[in-house]
Amino acid sequence: MADNSKIDEVLSTLDENLPQSLDRLMEFLRIPSISTDPAYKDRVRQAADWLCAELASLGFEASVRDTPGHPMVVAHSQKGDRRPALFYGHYDVQPIDPLELWDRPPFEPEIQDTPNGKVIRGRGSSDDKGQLMTFVEAARAWKEIHGSLPSDLVLLFEGEEESGSPSLRPFLRENAAELRAGIAMICDTSLYADGRPAITTQLRGLYGDEIILRGADRDLHSGGFGGLAANPLQVLVDILSGIKDADGRITLPGFYDGVEELTEELRADWEALGFDAGEFLSRVGLKHPIGERGRTGLEMVWNRPTFEINGITGGYTGEGFKTVLPAEARAKVSFRLTGAQNPGKIRDSFRAYVRARVPADCAVEFQDHGASPASRMDISDPAFAAAKAALTEEWGREAAYIGAGGSIPIAGDFKEILGMDTMLIGFARDDDRIHSPNEKYDLESFAKGARSWVRILAALS
Repeated sequence: MADNSKIDEVLSTLDENLPQSLDRLMEFLRIPSISTDPAYKDRVRQAADWLCAELASLGFEASVRDTPGHPMVVAHSQKGDRRPALFYGHYDVQPIDPLELWDRPPFEPEIQDTPNGKVIRGRGSSDDKGQLMTFVEAARAWKEIHGSLPSDLVLLFEGEEESGSPSLRPFLRENAAELRAGIAMICDTSLYADGRPAITTQLRGLYGDEIILRGADRDLHSGGFGGLAANPLQVLVDILSGIKDADGRITLPGFYDGVEELTEELRADWEALGFDAGEFLSRVGLKHPIGERGRTGLEMVWNRPTFEINGITGGYTGEGFKTVLPAEARAKVSFRLTGAQNPGKIRDSFRAYVRARVPADCAVEFQDHGASPASRMDISDPAFAAAKAALTEEWGREAAYIGAGGSIPIAGDFKEILGMDTMLIGFARDDDRIHSPNEKYDLESFAKGARSWVRILAALS
């Protein structure tokens, strides 16, 4: 491990060069790399080329790799006999709609003063260009002082994360020997809710489906057919309402197979975080937790599976009123999965449950919207303790091991395809408005995030 004097020199350089680091980030943020919209294909490529050039200027062996979709950027530091680490981020960004809700053009970023301090405002500032660049700037400062990095690195930057990563898994398989490392690091997560540094050690999986239920060959007048003909919308809501019982448990056969209880150690760690479910809900205009009876708030959002209705349509929804029995009803649903739950088995159980309750005069079909299992990291790897200590030292607060209610499928892909665990370390905040108008990234998060990576790289050497 590098001694403290070497780390201090790098940190001082990083602080002194913060204005230049911000200039580079601003240049990066000006590139509208929206991966979901084909109209921006060339701009996504521009962002990949920009990033590759930055890495090459730091002495990395960097290249832009074509895929059937948007390109990957791959870079390597010196190749020695040290345990390598892989760092992942993504350079594509979400669409900007609705544009009228932005206070300024989303691809004209600026530093703004707010009541809570300075922020970097612009699309991609938090998700994920700002986070990605904390690592690049840490590497820049280290190489400026010492000429080489303290750890061997493989960098993988994706251009399709915001559009479902269709090229990622094939790319990992085709390039496994080149990308495989001792540990992976992802900077696309957040600080804990109260601003303390955190390492996310488990992620829920996800299975999404769409139900299309059809009845008569046309919409029917409720006066002539109501009470006699099957109403697909009524059938659909009746089916969906039975998937949860009065205690908030999901009724699908075999649903809880593979769900794991918290270890006593992790339960104690989470209780020490002091999570207040009512206060958490108050940020979005609510105050009363619901969910699975007998579970704590953090258990419900981090360690328990869910069923949610994400959207439902059918019949007449325009202005005024129209008394119809709709010919068709649709619902989009999702399940968050935990532990060793098998997404394929959950899909089979859910579809069998629905089919068994569809009346003879109705027909049902499904449209798959993807699935990925949950991920849980092995924190006995010494890298986790080393990174936790480094974060604690930088932020002056005890770093926490936390879970995440969302899904980052690449963490599971790294485990399945490359055989390595992932440390998810990010510096975003709950109010960064990612995926929404007026996205921002706290200047403190950018500056201290880069300093954190300096300490982590030294700790892993």
